Amino acid sequence: MKIMTFNLRVHVASDGDNAWPYRIQEAAEAIKQANADVVGTQEGTNAMLQDLHAQLPAYSWVGISRTGELDGEYCAVFYRTDKLKPVESGHFGLSEQPEQLGHMSWNTACPRMCTWVKLREANGQEWIVYNTHLDHVSAEARTSGVRLIADRMKQSAALGGIIPAVLTGDFNCEPDSDVVACLNELGLVNAYASLEDPADIGRTFHAFQGGEEGEPIDYIWVTPNASVASVQVDRRTYNGRYPSDHYPVTAEISPR
Repeated sequence: MKIMTFNLRVHVASDGDNAWPYRIQEAAEAIKQANADVVGTQEGTNAMLQDLHAQLPAYSWVGISRTGELDGEYCAVFYRTDKLKPVESGHFGLSEQPEQLGHMSWNTACPRMCTWVKLREANGQEWIVYNTHLDHVSAEARTSGVRLIADRMKQSAALGGIIPAVLTGDFNCEPDSDVVACLNELGLVNAYASLEDPADIGRTFHAFQGGEEGEPIDYIWVTPNASVASVQVDRRTYNGRYPSDHYPVTAEISPR
């Protein structure tokens, strides 16, 4: 299965030629070119997600905004309907009141959340996909958020070796962060570890400037009962335009 994490960059008019209406087709083309089966997106609003879905008829998606209302940013998950069937899905906030979307804890700058979906392949193989966008200001919120996600993964048996699971997202932190250390300690496997030299990943946030120099902040993690065959950061332009201010990252994974 090919899984992608892709921060779409919320529509901001001041982005000018890089604003969402001018790169909808390019964002969709990046997903098509990767032949992604599942795409964990960040920063998409309902209107943006509808725009993207219109360009991707082979996909469906699940999601809700981080406030629980129609408006606001989503952590929506797209999936290929010809390959995967949704079994169940849900959402929880990254706060001390996770069942209440929109609640803020741990000095977070804005509400944060995680969307998850259990998907079944035609051969019966099931996966649980978790997708999130951690806070860009508070280190406490990032670390507490991933611990909460890990707790939910344990409750769903994803970390118990029963169903392989994937965690995608914009983590807003680099590889030497406490968040990455925490996920390593919990036994999750960083997809970048499959690279010949993980130290040469390069940046994944580029502010529409391109380039490789820097560190990643977008990640794909898998549980130990899954393996990563390859991972790729797509730094291409489409129609002369970057599809977002983040590069999409795609990993090819399989159950162990």
